[in-house]
Amino acid sequence: MHEDLKGKWAVVLGSSSGFGESLSIGLAKAGMNIFGIHLDRRGTMDKVEEVKKAIEDTGSKVVFYNINVADEEKRKETVQAMREITGENTVKVLIHSVAFGTLKNYVDDEENKMLNRKNIDMTLDVMAHTIVYWSQELVNSKLMGEGGRIFAMTSSGSHRVWPTYGAVSAAKAAIEAHIRQLAVELAPRGITANSIRAGVTDTPALRKIPGSEALVEHAMKANPSGRLTTPDDVQKAVVLLSKDDAHWITGNVIGVDGGEDLI
Repeated sequence: MHEDLKGKWAVVLGSSSGFGESLSIGLAKAGMNIFGIHLDRRGTMDKVEEVKKAIEDTGSKVVFYNINVADEEKRKETVQAMREITGENTVKVLIHSVAFGTLKNYVDDEENKMLNRKNIDMTLDVMAHTIVYWSQELVNSKLMGEGGRIFAMTSSGSHRVWPTYGAVSAAKAAIEAHIRQLAVELAPRGITANSIRAGVTDTPALRKIPGSEALVEHAMKANPSGRLTTPDDVQKAVVLLSKDDAHWITGNVIGVDGGEDLI
């Protein structure tokens, strides 16, 4: 348990699976309480309850909200509910780990296999722009103040090309840009913002990408550390960066990949 994290709250966008699940549990083990934002239907709610129990088993508090992260009205209602639970300057960490985008080509002979405006707008709104809106809400409501940490999960897709990944790639590039801007604007308030570029990791989101098996195979061969990145690798890095000692690290894309992106 880390004393400078103990009793503080983390808001995890995308808390019920993949990186978000691991980050929620890892931060809870470090002493933080968790506000989890997720969007699950009845068929996946058993998994949500498993994640909540894993957090509770650490001795930390947990409150999950099953809402669309991009719904403005729900966002405002949720932040108000958080404030009523915790009071001012109690949220130390905001994590954006939302994987909800359309995987299609930009150009295809078959129109239904091609991205349209709605697909692209939705992907960028959910997977990138929401980090801005949630940051605004938490800071302006005075839930997050000096010592705050904002993290956005990105990937090497922000600067590399993979079939059908175009809209998601654009979202990853956009969220990195949003983080840089937030870092500069929030520095006077003592709040940091960084992108976390994980290596190829076997998560539900990865498995949805067509050809993901080839991505895994390439990463296994290319990674100089000789294995894939794991969610546990990522949560350990985020816990370290959440500590007070990391107050001078901001505006970066931080690789947590064992050197994979270098090859």
